[in-house]
Amino acid sequence: MDLLNKYKETWSKQIEMPYKFSTQEIYKMAHAKSSSIVKWIFVIGILEFIFMNSLYFFMDMEEAYKQYEELGLQSFVFYSQIVAYAILIYFLVQFYQNYVKISSVASTRLLMKKILQTRKTVRNYVFFNLSYLALTMIVVTIASININIEDLSNKQILLVVFLMLIATLIILGLFWLFYQLLYGILLKKLNRNYKELAKLESEM
Repeated sequence: MDLLNKYKETWSKQIEMPYKFSTQEIYKMAHAKSSSIVKWIFVIGILEFIFMNSLYFFMDMEEAYKQYEELGLQSFVFYSQIVAYAILIYFLVQFYQNYVKISSVASTRLLMKKILQTRKTVRNYVFFNLSYLALTMIVVTIASININIEDLSNKQILLVVFLMLIATLIILGLFWLFYQLLYGILLKKLNRNYKELAKLESEM
């Protein structure tokens, strides 16, 4: 009877004991999840680029360029768009390279390094987009004031500047929220993977 009770006690302890993943299994899971997240960052970046450029099909570009010409901003628009497209394509290439590199790493330390690089790339990408938007709105505001400066009093100029500042902050805030929704969730998941790997590295 005592032998049977001991057997039951040993069996119950075995049942309660959770399955423990090996270090290699934890690394493989974190690697697979990180690779999937970075792939989605690249895919979303491509889709965003296509969507933003497709808006030109729904806009009267001739009218828009006429307004830029009236403001004397033809050169600014032309050259700033060339620079912006070049930088955006650079970031998309970086997203793809991050995905390729993070998919092929073979060590915990390297994977952690690639995760940090990916997070930095995404943050720089968001910062560039918001900065370019802010710059465009500031330049348009200054050009609008300059072309009408003789018809505006100092109070009116201050009012225009104040209203444009508020509009710029609101638009930047909306775009920031958009990017938080678009990339923030993925970056949080990537950060969780990084913490898991950091814990794994410290235990090795």
